[in-house]
Amino acid sequence: MVFKNKKYNKIMKKATFAAGCFWHVEEIFSKTFGVKSTQVGYTGGHLENPTYEQVCTDRTGHAEAIEIEYEPDEISYKDLLKIFFENHNPTTPNRQGPDIGIQYRSAIFCHDVEQEELAKEVKDKLNPIAKERFGNEIVTEIKSSVPFLSLIHISEPTRLGMISYAVFCL
Repeated sequence: MVFKNKKYNKIMKKATFAAGCFWHVEEIFSKTFGVKSTQVGYTGGHLENPTYEQVCTDRTGHAEAIEIEYEPDEISYKDLLKIFFENHNPTTPNRQGPDIGIQYRSAIFCHDVEQEELAKEVKDKLNPIAKERFGNEIVTEIKSSVPFLSLIHISEPTRLGMISYAVFCL
């Protein structure tokens, strides 16, 4: 997805990644040169407006994810993919560290065909390395982007509960 960001008056693109607890993923990408904004939330599920509690049941299909706005003149999507793969274990299905459940799965939600092709290319290139390092193949899902529910749109009590939970993710 390409758009013009009013704040930066530049052409921007979006990237959406799921790699376990979204607080950790946001921490990494928010410090990345070329990334202009990040937001955490849910994507990839079948319930329109799930609560944190509903997502934690493993019945909504959602993943904790981060949506990134980046300036492609400063950082490429391929570089973002590299950061994504380097900062989690992409070989564990539905788990990152102590966090277990489908909401913690590894997934890339592509905003266009170019992103999808690059994601598949990088995954295929890294698969032998992952197999050697982790003993398993990469299980990262690569899908077309679907609606992203930002944490901003989640009820205040749920956000406060999640913020207190965040210390366990980092």
